[in-house]
Amino acid sequence: MTSTTSKQKKIALVTGAGTGIGRAVSMALATDGYLTVLAGRRQAALDAVAAAIIAGGGQAQALVADVTNPDSTATLFDRIRGQFGRLDLLFNNAGASAPATPLEDLPVEAWKSVIDVNLTGVFLCTQGAFRLMKSQLPRGGRIVNNGSLAATTPRPDSAAYTASKHAVLGLTKATALEGRRYDIACGQIDIGNAETSMGSHAARGALQADGSTRVEPMLAVEHVANAVKYMASLPLDANVLSLTVMATNMPFVGRG
Repeated sequence: MTSTTSKQKKIALVTGAGTGIGRAVSMALATDGYLTVLAGRRQAALDAVAAAIIAGGGQAQALVADVTNPDSTATLFDRIRGQFGRLDLLFNNAGASAPATPLEDLPVEAWKSVIDVNLTGVFLCTQGAFRLMKSQLPRGGRIVNNGSLAATTPRPDSAAYTASKHAVLGLTKATALEGRRYDIACGQIDIGNAETSMGSHAARGALQADGSTRVEPMLAVEHVANAVKYMASLPLDANVLSLTVMATNMPFVGRG
């Protein structure tokens, strides 16, 4: 689904765009003048977001893709290149987690599933964005990775998710370094307790490092969308390498 309004100059790709943070960021970018390509596994969810963007006067294109699959990801970027000729912004947002499980009991299949989405998916999409951004005219673009507070500080029983987000932080820095010569900027947003289905466990009661369970304050997803929109608004000679947005009173600072 796409709009029929005049062509926009800026093209953004959001992965995991059908729900939660991806939906909110997609809609925020659309209000800022981006034609937003919505990628995810579920066509119906993507179409619903596209319809909401178009109803608000924006432009959107819904494309089903599996970011863990190299062929599917390559097809996604081929379609963006063929249809729009360029990509100005990639928001690597698609993510997954495993049920809270002690490290020694975590099935290897659950480990691999989280790593595939949270790390390999980011890598594959970053590769696709690099190849397009370095060759397009004008050259360059911006990549924003959805990290997590877990990129630096874990919760109990979250080995796979924590390891994946620590790795994304390293990939963000490597991308920022290697992107310099191509005018590609890369930064990471680390989000604490956003009101999404994935983050809802904190509102119900999250396991703490001392073994207790605590209901934690939550952050409206619109604040996350506004933060990403700010990062995207900068000229390519300026970059937010790392940004943390979190519920003010959540037990993160001093966690332990």
